[in-house]
Amino acid sequence: MLRILLAALFVLNAGFALANTRIKDIVTLQGVRDNQLIGYGLVIGLQGTGDSLRNSPFTEQALQSMLERMGINVRNSTLRTRNTAAVMVTADIPAFTGTGTRIDVSVSSLGDAQSLKGGTLLITPLMGGDGENYAVAQGPIAVSGFTVAGQAESLTQGVPTAGRIPNGALIERPLPGRFNDIGVLVLELRNPDFNTATRIADAINRYTRQHFKAPTAQVRDQRSVVVQRPAKVNTARFMAAIGNLMITPDTSAKVVVDQRTGTVVIGRDVTISTVALTHGNLTVRVTELPQTSQPAPFSDGETVIEPRTMVSADEQNGHLSIVSGTSLQSLVRGLNQIGLKPTDIISILQTIKTAGALQADLIVQ
Repeated sequence: MLRILLAALFVLNAGFALANTRIKDIVTLQGVRDNQLIGYGLVIGLQGTGDSLRNSPFTEQALQSMLERMGINVRNSTLRTRNTAAVMVTADIPAFTGTGTRIDVSVSSLGDAQSLKGGTLLITPLMGGDGENYAVAQGPIAVSGFTVAGQAESLTQGVPTAGRIPNGALIERPLPGRFNDIGVLVLELRNPDFNTATRIADAINRYTRQHFKAPTAQVRDQRSVVVQRPAKVNTARFMAAIGNLMITPDTSAKVVVDQRTGTVVIGRDVTISTVALTHGNLTVRVTELPQTSQPAPFSDGETVIEPRTMVSADEQNGHLSIVSGTSLQSLVRGLNQIGLKPTDIISILQTIKTAGALQADLIVQ
């Protein structure tokens, strides 16, 4: 499986090594970002899978407050409902979103509810980091997980105590600031790199020289490019124009290893200095075969269990191979010639990095 993955990665990198990318796909505009909202609410309509009010006093207090606002006095009453659950509601509001726009929200249980399936979120104000309310959420919850329980066994798939409400929140107050108020445009690279930043600035300057007779972009560092908007030009139209310019982004050489899943991803520019290596697996087996010793008939002896352990070791032959890579193709071919498992590939890459022969950043997750 790893050989197929590495070969596929090589084919993709070889086929798109010189592929161009739009500027807007690799940068973000400084100051234009999402904002996070949060709120506390109640979910009703659950089929006995809600919070137990004795173990979740905040649910009972919220339920009493809600009923009192509707003119129902339950302060001196004992509530025993299991069809209600306290939840935290979160959402991301995009920049420059106007009043009346709908956004998705996520709902997560706060108490000991077993499932939110079939529940409906009551009107819940969502506030930002400044404490101001910007949206209101309400609606039925879509839950993908479920829990089935019997007398002796239960089955849970997914997370039944969390769900989403598509278009479940209405924006009641727009965020401060307007797009036209942005003066200097700062493009921030998603993957910082000096070469990529330079290519972005060169592409923008070629465009502005052709249309506005002057360069407007300057590289600030490996993370950002500063662009001066030409006079009497709409900011949105100018961003749309430079966002569609094509460049070839550059990336640093990296090898990413996930030890939990055995996944190895090797970048296109990764090289290995010529090294000779061998790798052999040592397997040790320990087997317990206890024997029972019975006493003779009509004797006063006792049955005794005698321990018996068998230990065997098996070490596979190691082949000494020379691995070198001036390109991803030769590197993949060299690793495939050795014929290793994913865990062996990970061990070898770590050892080669220690030896100083791996000319790339090794990231182990």
